[in-house]
Amino acid sequence: MTPDLWVIITGLLAASALALIGSFLVLRQNGMLGDAISHAVLPGLVLAFLITSSRNVVPMVIGAGLFGLLTAYLTEILSQTRRVYSDAAMGIVFTLLFAVGVIMVAMFAEQVDLDQECVLYGEIAYTPWNRFMVGTTDLGPRAVWILGGVLLANLAFILLFFKQLKISSFDPQMAVAVGIREKLWHYLLMTMVSLTVVSAFESVGAILVVAMLIIPGATAYLLTSRLHVMLILSVVIGMFCAIGGFYGASYFDASIAGFMAVVGGVVFAVVLIGTQVYRRISQMKYASARVQPADKTA
Repeated sequence: MTPDLWVIITGLLAASALALIGSFLVLRQNGMLGDAISHAVLPGLVLAFLITSSRNVVPMVIGAGLFGLLTAYLTEILSQTRRVYSDAAMGIVFTLLFAVGVIMVAMFAEQVDLDQECVLYGEIAYTPWNRFMVGTTDLGPRAVWILGGVLLANLAFILLFFKQLKISSFDPQMAVAVGIREKLWHYLLMTMVSLTVVSAFESVGAILVVAMLIIPGATAYLLTSRLHVMLILSVVIGMFCAIGGFYGASYFDASIAGFMAVVGGVVFAVVLIGTQVYRRISQMKYASARVQPADKTA
């Protein structure tokens, strides 16, 4: 395969995995959690470095993943006190953890070039050259294996527990009434979000992760109120953004991840305007249909 094709495949896998799990964040009005996790994982990176004395990607991703989970859990605990709104709780947690990470870098790892950009914030254009080797056998880009595994894990999670995720996302009170442990499913969903975000960061970069986590799901939500249709549409929209963004970036010689995010924003704007126009026309037709009988009577 050519390097360009590997980049497209990596983008498709990242967009699909993020769109699937991100759709539930859109439904739960928790869309900025991915951005919060990207800041809050810094202490995990420092701890992984201090324990292993290396910048190997595996312990770094594990450390970042654990602090991603911690971010989700602390945010939820603060929100459940009902004294702090969820967006304020998110801001408090990720700024606190990010500040702790900055202090830890200054105290223990100042001499090392250790920050999120050098470990987690990848660049999708470089993925074809970061190979997955087993002995002397080249199995292709490592990002394709990582994101392929994450996509399969997300698919399995959603297919196996679709009912629980659906009810707890749309109506938490009803979920409790029918015996579904809403908190348990919330934490399991946050676990999958954290693992997906942290795994994708290392491969495709922060811009693409935050964009593909929210834009496809938010766009699909404008087009349908049925969850399974929304999930399918979000994946299709994410894949369209990945392909369109790659060829747009190639044409304009610009950032691939940045262009994929821009295409997503344009698609969202077009769908938003289109649905607003369609709704206005439908309302006018409905009003006209109600007026006509009265006019005839008069």
